[in-house]
Amino acid sequence: MIYNFSAGPAALPAPVLRQAAEELPDWHGTGMSVMEMSHRGRDFIGIAESAEASLRDLMDVPDDYRVLFLQGGATGQFAAIPMNLAQADGAADYVITGMWGKRAHGEGSKYLDRVNVAAIASPSTYVPPETHWQLTPDADYVHITLNETIQGVRFDHVPSVAAPIVADVSSMILSEPINVSDFGVLYAGAQKNIGPSGLVVVIVREDLLGRARASTPQVWNWLENAKSGSMINTPPTFGWYIAGLVFRWVADQGGVPAMAETNRRKAAKLYDAIDQSGFYANPVAPASRSLMNVPFTVAQPDLESVFVAEARSAGLVNLEGHRAVGGMRASIYNAMPEAGVDALIDFMKEFESRHG
Repeated sequence: MIYNFSAGPAALPAPVLRQAAEELPDWHGTGMSVMEMSHRGRDFIGIAESAEASLRDLMDVPDDYRVLFLQGGATGQFAAIPMNLAQADGAADYVITGMWGKRAHGEGSKYLDRVNVAAIASPSTYVPPETHWQLTPDADYVHITLNETIQGVRFDHVPSVAAPIVADVSSMILSEPINVSDFGVLYAGAQKNIGPSGLVVVIVREDLLGRARASTPQVWNWLENAKSGSMINTPPTFGWYIAGLVFRWVADQGGVPAMAETNRRKAAKLYDAIDQSGFYANPVAPASRSLMNVPFTVAQPDLESVFVAEARSAGLVNLEGHRAVGGMRASIYNAMPEAGVDALIDFMKEFESRHG
């Protein structure tokens, strides 16, 4: 048995892969693969509408929010956000808790005259308390990364601010309940908990549409995408189709609350194994620990490559930490079964007994 701990593109649920494989050459007797059918044809329109309805159901998305299925991943939205929410002389606040927050801020700085770092975690091992945030009174939005994939840092509550909150939820969407109404915009690259890379889901409150500056390219304009049903150009049809299968799989597991219960249990036992060992360590403040991405180190850094190699031989793959931070990282998204986490813990104990 092989367990894939990749941070993204990540493992997909086995039933989804099997269904996609069965339907790949001939979707529902049409004689076509989903990859071959027109995105404007009746069959794909049905696939797209079903996927959106399933996501709305799972996340209890209010009626006054639009759901967009776009291209360019979350990184594309780093530029789309300021172009859609503020004019060039506008202002935005960014709370930075890791690398993706830094990347979002850097891209936003290209499109706004006033881009304020309201707070930054240094090192990236905690969420700065809101009492320390330096917010801009007339900010058009406040950007946060609800879960930092690389550093494994997670907001444990939604901050209370005056401006609309824009949140990158790429690595935690569908893993635990999110009150959509707390946010102006949520966006998520698909390749963690939704489907293949390339697709990005944007959930935006309707009153924030129509604010895009005149120079915003049509393909990045949320209002234009909303009016076209996310079909200004040919959308990532296969990724959209897989997303719909994943949404139905999550529903079959009992929905997001059931996924959250399992995810909390998986994360708790892995953190316990780390904390109870004198051999492994996790640098993140306990209150800010991610349920999805668990970075850790070993007491002797020269053993990290040995750990990764031996884990791979044991069927535990993609445990290398991000090149920016090193160490190891176990990404335990929805598709990671609890048995995979148990297998990792057993290996960690066995490795420590031989090398500790």
